[in-house]
Amino acid sequence: MPRKFEPLRLNLQAFAEDGQPWPGATDVQDLQRLAQETQGLSGADTVQWEARGELRPQAGADDQVWLHLSAHTQLPLTCQRCMGAVATPMVVNQWYRFVESEEIAMAEDDAAEEDLLVMSAQFDLLNLLEDELLMALPLVPMHDICPVTPLFSAGDPAVEAAEVKPNPFAVLGQLKKS
Repeated sequence: MPRKFEPLRLNLQAFAEDGQPWPGATDVQDLQRLAQETQGLSGADTVQWEARGELRPQAGADDQVWLHLSAHTQLPLTCQRCMGAVATPMVVNQWYRFVESEEIAMAEDDAAEEDLLVMSAQFDLLNLLEDELLMALPLVPMHDICPVTPLFSAGDPAVEAAEVKPNPFAVLGQLKKS
């Protein structure tokens, strides 16, 4: 019987019981918040991802539901030095453990190496994927070496005029000599 999982309404318990990797691809444009980060630059096509659920036994309680999510893509972001497009590789590789309530997640969060999420009947896997990619964005996207020399004055006449002004201390020095 073929598996019938939907990334927008994922039954986590059934997915973890299945235990098989689930590869997928999602258009960047379908992840609206992430697509906004590309500011309409061309080059953002798809996010390749793989999810795998598993049940891990715990002493004296039901098995815990775990999820591993990995993804990779390349996004065109605006270089903050030259303002051109810079192809930015994005990678996600994260484990999640699901708990019964927000209170349990908050209580166990500091001691846990994995991320803790609250179990839900219909989990939005693509929202989690988008959140992780957004958190992986660089704070300041830049080329290692810009393909064009950055213009720091941007053609502003006031800035160009400031570059031509004489040093005020030199002017004072000349006044003192006179």
